[in-house]
Amino acid sequence: MATDAWQHARDSAVALWRRVHPDRVPAVEAELAEVRAEVIAAREEGDVQVEGELATDWQRRLRRLLRDDPSLEIELRRVLDQEWNPLLAPAEQVRIGQVQLNATASGQARVYQAGGNQTIREA
Repeated sequence: MATDAWQHARDSAVALWRRVHPDRVPAVEAELAEVRAEVIAAREEGDVQVEGELATDWQRRLRRLLRDDPSLEIELRRVLDQEWNPLLAPAEQVRIGQVQLNATASGQARVYQAGGNQTIREA
């Protein structure tokens, strides 16, 4: 949020809110401006924790937005994948897709499932 691409990312975020909560757009615009200033200050001070907390806060906001209007899922995925993710440094471009695990076990069977790394140690 502290890069030159800020305006593009900001416009995309405002467009999402405008669809679901047009009455909240002025507040969201003001909050985004405030967050941008906080991110810039955090980066200048090397405060990674503050930047992470701000990102977590906006992740929660996006989840609530999606909860309020589930039809935004496709548009939100497009914005995240095609507009916001490319603005990040390559190391920050993490994408978590959908993980669905199903298993059936019977008798003495064991099922081990993981959406990522898994270590099993049995004696």
